[in-house]
Amino acid sequence: MNPEVAVPAAAELGEGPTWDPVTGRLIWVDILASRIHTYEPGSGRCTVMATEQHVGAAKPRAGGGLVVNLRDGVGLYGPDGAFSWLLRDPVPGRRGNDAAVAPDGALWAGTMRYDEAPGGGSLTRITGDGATAALPDPVSVSNGTGWSPDGRLMYYVDSPTRRIDVFDYDGQLAHERRPFAVIDSGSGFPDGLTVDADGGIWVAFWDGAAVRRYGPDGALDLVVELPVRRPTACAFGGPGLTDLYITTARTGLRQPHPLSGSLLVLPGMGRGMPGTAFAG
Repeated sequence: MNPEVAVPAAAELGEGPTWDPVTGRLIWVDILASRIHTYEPGSGRCTVMATEQHVGAAKPRAGGGLVVNLRDGVGLYGPDGAFSWLLRDPVPGRRGNDAAVAPDGALWAGTMRYDEAPGGGSLTRITGDGATAALPDPVSVSNGTGWSPDGRLMYYVDSPTRRIDVFDYDGQLAHERRPFAVIDSGSGFPDGLTVDADGGIWVAFWDGAAVRRYGPDGALDLVVELPVRRPTACAFGGPGLTDLYITTARTGLRQPHPLSGSLLVLPGMGRGMPGTAFAG
């Protein structure tokens, strides 16, 4: 279970790996460098696209292009690269962070304050036509979001809580938030997550130098240690969705590991679920 280097990089804050089956590439971002990266495992080809603002997440759109969670809101890139705002909601001191596309094609976009002030973030469901519904619960640093294979549960991480929470999911909205797994203080902070085809929840641990898998019952059943201190998120990708890709960060580290900021991969780690493109 030793990680391999998929893309050697020095990303300040790598985040949001997402497999795009249409193009056969992995999409990920460097938030603080305002860059969207892509990687094609078959050819090894990489691309980098600059954005005008810090970018917390980039996800495929059903009609081509990308939906992006930016500092001042959610934007759209068309297949030709043209940009437009879907939802512009600038708040001083706040930026977009992790995001995920639900089974119905809606984007769940998280935010946080740059100073990570308690209660300064949000989690909002955004449909393809720009309609919104915000989670009413207090949020500080909105991070990983994912759904169970049957679509009836939504998992969520607000990192400072040191919990993975779960909601009942009715196909559109989340209800009855409750703790799914509570993290001890010596394990770091839960960050981005993905759910595999067997219902296991894989979570990257910031300052924990590991990714961990929790069973559908919330029990920890696997820890994969990493050489980097700050893994940020993980996602299954590759032609068979069997390889676990992990984004990493070097921001805030006095002596980052040489691989900090690179895109790592654990080949053959499981079986991911096909993602859903944003319906807008």
